[in-house]
Amino acid sequence: MNAIGQFPQTALADSPLAVRGLSATYDGKPALLDVDMTVAPGALTAIVGPNGAGKSTLLKSALGLVPRQSGTVTVWGEPLPKMRHRLAYVPQRASVDWDFPVRVIDVVLMGLHRELGLLGRIKLHHRARAEAALTRTGTLDLAQRQIGQLSGGQQQRVFLARALAQGADLFLLDEPFAGVDAATEESIIGVLHSLRDEGKSVVCVHHDLSTVADYFDRVLLLNRRVLAEGPVAVALTDRNLQATYGGRLSAAQLAAVR
Repeated sequence: MNAIGQFPQTALADSPLAVRGLSATYDGKPALLDVDMTVAPGALTAIVGPNGAGKSTLLKSALGLVPRQSGTVTVWGEPLPKMRHRLAYVPQRASVDWDFPVRVIDVVLMGLHRELGLLGRIKLHHRARAEAALTRTGTLDLAQRQIGQLSGGQQQRVFLARALAQGADLFLLDEPFAGVDAATEESIIGVLHSLRDEGKSVVCVHHDLSTVADYFDRVLLLNRRVLAEGPVAVALTDRNLQATYGGRLSAAQLAAVR
């Protein structure tokens, strides 16, 4: 990496998601300040930081779901609209209206909306893809259930299945392990590792520092600004963690990161 803002063009073209100079507000307050992020291809990347650090806002503003004040976003070196079909986004479970009366299989088929078009004609191969995605997340037996009737962990796995059905190359997940049990967390990280092994790229907003080293290849430490970014073994240091969390981490918390 050269000076800020001067990255080799090859790095930009190869990166599944490259953010440069991104600033954004949330509820009228500064949330992100001049953020740069370069997602490595074929890797699992965690975005970590304290509450209110702008982690979710970073994903949402990069995707254009919330407005950004400044900055550029490229996907494999191209503008986001041109490459949107190659990425899938899994939002926080708390942001979803689970009372909407829809079956699990229909939720997953929604991931194919670009292929289905306005008429929404579902063909056998569409349903086969949806069922394959449900099988991969261990939720095929729930296909005919109403989404609101599922547990939190089941709902999270169904939304991951919807992303899988899209056939994306880049997966962006906002706190996929929040509020799920240990078995569900193990199931989800297993799927994410398999995606990585297939050459896909995965970015997760993550809150549990103790699992970063076990789950992820790379990490971005964020507190409105980027404090560090790189391989976990290089970036996840006591110094960087304390800078990110304002010196509030105890010795026991730091020890748990190892």
